[in-house]
Amino acid sequence: MIFILGEDVKRYTAGDEFIIQPRAMILGQITEPFFVEPTGYVNSFAIRFYPYGFVSFAPVPIKDLANKETPIHSLFGNTISGNLEQKIVLAKDTKERIEIIETFLLDKLKNKSTIDNIVKTAIDTIFSTGGSVSINAILKNDVSKRRQLERKFMKQIGISPKQLGKVIRMQTALQMLLDQKSESFTAIAYESEYYDQAHFIKDFKEFTGTTPKEFLEDDKMTLSSLFYRKN
Repeated sequence: MIFILGEDVKRYTAGDEFIIQPRAMILGQITEPFFVEPTGYVNSFAIRFYPYGFVSFAPVPIKDLANKETPIHSLFGNTISGNLEQKIVLAKDTKERIEIIETFLLDKLKNKSTIDNIVKTAIDTIFSTGGSVSINAILKNDVSKRRQLERKFMKQIGISPKQLGKVIRMQTALQMLLDQKSESFTAIAYESEYYDQAHFIKDFKEFTGTTPKEFLEDDKMTLSSLFYRKN
């Protein structure tokens, strides 16, 4: 959930074509390149949810929010969303904004969804292993449960467990890349448990649309990198 407090932010959709992002939006799980660029002064307030954290607040199927920005008013209505956005904008500091958003979300939790234990366990395992664990290992090789797990993931997370694992592993590698720019790509690939450097670069390009080297050398990727980080 993102509130843009500074100047507008552009997201490129194809080539030089772009859209202006909503000033208050929900950004779903990203599994493909997502290029954003500020038009001027950057200032925003954002709330990051655990993978199954937003399903309790979503009035639409969670999978419909993936790989795009959804205006908050389209989920909660113009009046409620307008009041929330105004409070966030007028708040005097981050502490006050946190209090405002906590009140809003806790009120919405009156009709919270129940998260399946199998989904929560799978996600916890994926996170604890940096995305490198296989789904069969999570299910202890009980392949009969795989289809059931995938259905529940699509309903509560919006993507498959395999996709989430790839996202988390890429975030782990990207964090190393951003924090330790002198480290070799081969070392990052192996530390993130990719089969080899070629596999790492292939997945990196799938998610970011560019190579690790080009990513580090392009100053325009600074803002985009925030959407891929774990922290």
